[in-house]
Amino acid sequence: MIISPCISICKTDPQTGYCYGCGRNNDEKKLWKLEDTTDQWKNDNLTNIQKRLAGWQLESFKDSYRHKLKNGISLFKKNLIK
Repeated sequence: MIISPCISICKTDPQTGYCYGCGRNNDEKKLWKLEDTTDQWKNDNLTNIQKRLAGWQLESFKDSYRHKLKNGISLFKKNLIK
């Protein structure tokens, strides 16, 4: 199972249609939730969304996603429950 790249920063850029937090568009978010979406597609999507992000946004995504993979919760949510 591949963990969703959602890092709980769910705001969509009105010009690009990509989420500021995870870099996905709405169609990609929907595909992640479908039972028949393959792990290969998810891995490819993780690669593609990281190519969309740059600078601090990419580093923030990587840090939060790593934290989510290790701890089951994004850094944003972790900070909310402090």
